[in-house]
Amino acid sequence: MKRDRSLVTFDWALKRLLRSKANFNILEGLLSELLMTDIQIIEILESESNQEDRLDKYNRVDLKVRNGQGEVILIELQYEREFDYLQRVLYGVSRTITEHLDASDPYSRLPKVISVSILYFDLGQGDDYIYHGTTSFKGLHTHDELVLNEGQKDLFRRQLVSEIFPEFYLLKVNRFNDVARDPLDEWIYFLKNGEIRAEFTARGLDKAKELLDILKLPAAERRAYERYREDLHFQASMVESTWVAGRLEGRREGKREGKREERIEMMLELLQERFGAVPDWVQARLAAADPETLKRWGKRMMGAETMEQVFRSEASDD
Repeated sequence: MKRDRSLVTFDWALKRLLRSKANFNILEGLLSELLMTDIQIIEILESESNQEDRLDKYNRVDLKVRNGQGEVILIELQYEREFDYLQRVLYGVSRTITEHLDASDPYSRLPKVISVSILYFDLGQGDDYIYHGTTSFKGLHTHDELVLNEGQKDLFRRQLVSEIFPEFYLLKVNRFNDVARDPLDEWIYFLKNGEIRAEFTARGLDKAKELLDILKLPAAERRAYERYREDLHFQASMVESTWVAGRLEGRREGKREGKREERIEMMLELLQERFGAVPDWVQARLAAADPETLKRWGKRMMGAETMEQVFRSEASDD
């Protein structure tokens, strides 16, 4: 499909362009479509993405903002697979909660935190491309859901228990099938393909189409973006090379293990043929032995008169 125009990627926009108050409406558009409410960003808060660690610099980008309701929204874009990613998201949300509560504040001042993860790898198992996680409490006996009383609603300014606790959104961008059925899908299409089609009407995309046009970037910014993209390709190549090397080593190790298993099976057959039933302790020692030990036991078996002589203590060897 032909692109309407060439746009910078969203990770670069998060790093360099969307932190300006003049451009908040782009990020507000994405969050409004995702959270299905009008989001107004008040400020950009301190974020881990200010660090210049080389791995994090290209692997992930994060941004922390506060909206008009006092909620803290964490936006993270992640490229590389992490099996413990869910735990890391939980850690980030927990740290944010504690960082925004002073020692003298009551717990009612805890901020509501919303975590939005834009993922370019497949996390877990599931057929959807957008997942939403909340917290609720169900009765073990009555199966009813715990709700806030009127005093709590007034104190927390929330209507539901789930609205007090953190919420999590996982956008598994690569699983999107490129069919935009609603405004949120239009944003997912842009996040996946780096292009905004002429018929898209989602909030914030019109501004993004204008701001993120590569041809409109200042020359220095364009060169910086090109270097950044080259570094991304380099990082991807390094990850792929490491994966290929690991896979080859795994195959070699598998072949070695296969030969070892064949040797053990052969020794079990010979032991049974020469000495009768093979006891459990012998099978356990064979299973734990390295290839050199198996080879040594195989030589002993040729002249041994009993099974015990095959597996005698190493200290008794000549």
